[in-house]
Amino acid sequence: MDDRVLWDRAAGGDEAAFGELFERHAEAVWNHAYRLTGSWSAAEDLTSNTFLTAWRRRADVTLVRDSALPWLYTVAGNAARDEHRGARRRLRLLRKIPDPPVVSDHADAVAERLDGEERLREIVEAVRALPKAQRAVVELCLLGDLSVADAAAALAVAEVTVRAHLSRARARLRTLLKEAEK
Repeated sequence: MDDRVLWDRAAGGDEAAFGELFERHAEAVWNHAYRLTGSWSAAEDLTSNTFLTAWRRRADVTLVRDSALPWLYTVAGNAARDEHRGARRRLRLLRKIPDPPVVSDHADAVAERLDGEERLREIVEAVRALPKAQRAVVELCLLGDLSVADAAAALAVAEVTVRAHLSRARARLRTLLKEAEK
């Protein structure tokens, strides 16, 4: 049977005739939709929409040269253009929406705090391992934020002595902390 006879039967409510039209043209419509979209899933959606439209409008369709294929291609092309326009509109709308604020992950903050606490414990242990004079200078100048002059006055030593203890303490702390990392 040609498409005209099947279409007339389908227009009268014959589901089997429409099913035969579907079987006859589904692959061609899918191929056409794929060429229009370049996407397998979009081609499947367009093919489904095309035949759904055909079923809904089967009573008021005029076939060209007794073939349903030109009309089905036209419906698929229109649906593809509609989908493309809709996708462009959605993209424009999404571009207008501001990016959500960056929210820090609570787990990262906890991990950083724990890492910081662990690092502080390592530093305190390293400071405790320093000789008494160097430890006193580190506690005042590095941990207490006193100037060299104020630390020298507090310890009743010359500023040059505080600088020397501070230099040796920094070198020793670097070594101790590198060893603790291993």
